[in-house]
Amino acid sequence: MFADHGDALYAHALRLVSGDRQRAEDLVQETLLRAWRHPEALDPDRGSVRAWLFTTARNLAIDSWRRRSVRVAEVVTDTLPEPVSDDETDRTVEAWLIAEALSRLSPVHRQVLVECFYQGRSVAEAASRLGVPPGTVKSRTHYALRSLRLVLEEMGVTQ
Repeated sequence: MFADHGDALYAHALRLVSGDRQRAEDLVQETLLRAWRHPEALDPDRGSVRAWLFTTARNLAIDSWRRRSVRVAEVVTDTLPEPVSDDETDRTVEAWLIAEALSRLSPVHRQVLVECFYQGRSVAEAASRLGVPPGTVKSRTHYALRSLRLVLEEMGVTQ
């Protein structure tokens, strides 16, 4: 796993900790330890391994920042520092996660979400394109969002 994802994970961790190599190495080590403790999360059928690793590293970095911010001896700020980023890594990871989650939905739920949210169509327009009544689009959207939330929870993205 490290051979496949180690370099990318380290580069991501380095951006999360604003270039601090020691903290980045610690972050990668803790991320890989979590992966070792939760091998079920690395099942390719559950989604992208790299996306899971990147999300776990990001969450660990945020937890670390929060722990440091409550210590009296350290300077505490009111805002979480944004990681130095020259690329779109976070957006790419989020896109992978959403694409994976959408792929786990039924085709009718996926279609209605794509039409309404990604294509920006109104209920009436989506109904026309999908060949169903507007009320069906509304109910499918409701149930699709509920299903999407459950899938994201299963993937460990939301709580």
